[in-house]
Amino acid sequence: MEKTLRFVAAVFLIGSLRAADYPQAEISNGQIRATLNLPDTQKGYYRGTRFDWSGVIAHLEYNGHTYFEPFYEKFDPNVRDVDLKTGVIAGPISATSGPVEEFSGADGATPGYAEAKPGGTFIKIGIGVLRKPDESKYDHYYRYEIADSGRWTVKKAPGWVRFTQEVNDRASGYAYLYRKTVRLVTGKPEMILEHELKNTGSKAIEGNVYNHNFFVIDHQPTGPDFAILFPFQISGTREMANLAEVRGNQINYLKTLENGDTAATQIKGFGDTAKDYDISVENRKTGAGVHVTGDKPIARVYLWSVKTTLCPEVYVNLQIKPGQESKWNARYQFYTLKK
Repeated sequence: MEKTLRFVAAVFLIGSLRAADYPQAEISNGQIRATLNLPDTQKGYYRGTRFDWSGVIAHLEYNGHTYFEPFYEKFDPNVRDVDLKTGVIAGPISATSGPVEEFSGADGATPGYAEAKPGGTFIKIGIGVLRKPDESKYDHYYRYEIADSGRWTVKKAPGWVRFTQEVNDRASGYAYLYRKTVRLVTGKPEMILEHELKNTGSKAIEGNVYNHNFFVIDHQPTGPDFAILFPFQISGTREMANLAEVRGNQINYLKTLENGDTAATQIKGFGDTAKDYDISVENRKTGAGVHVTGDKPIARVYLWSVKTTLCPEVYVNLQIKPGQESKWNARYQFYTLKK
């Protein structure tokens, strides 16, 4: 389905984004309405080489509240990642919307990069086969040449969209079959991200995947109205420049973030079971909340937040031998706070 992408409301933007026609799909379960941007090598909304092209949500609303939209205020093709000096300005590598995911290899790069010679190829799951330009260290902010985006297929029903990508990089020995389904649960204000990754190559796929989330809740600026809650006592954090602080199992903001402000920290204190993959983000002013749970143990948690978005990023590990498959889910439960 082709239609014009609905960008963030004018009251939220201090700049303007260029409208364009992107392939999209709309789904609803009667409680949640969501618009998704679909993968497309020529006209896709996101064509960078950092984030998985599937499951990018342009807009999601529940009970009069919004949860996902583009997090940036302006787009600049010359920006490497995000420029915060005069607003939230994103370049082509990071200009997207949540809940977007990124796959990395065990060495922090991506499968096949270390072995590839300059001009050779490696894979990035959810994107395809990329080309290594030189002997430089892997940089996920660099826009690599896409040698082969694989074969994408998209299936849609009223309450779900399923993305399938098949990639085979014969030169490196890496290949995979990847499926992601964005499913709205019937009769409930819930969304599930269902993942299936089968290793169809001759080499093991090892590393992790994390969800950047990019929550944009009711267009509210990141500040004291927000709280992020975990099921464990938070430890291992660093000072966040008097912008936010840890209070037991919560992160609270001390001021409203402005241009140039970034509140970011590593988060520790979780155990080795999936029960600690249990995070809530709430805005006490508008009453919007979202509860995120996963079915794999947490490998790492990192918080990144600027004035337009707050992002608890949860990593889970992947170790998939040739011929084997890994499955994992993340569940989003949307709710409103009682007055």
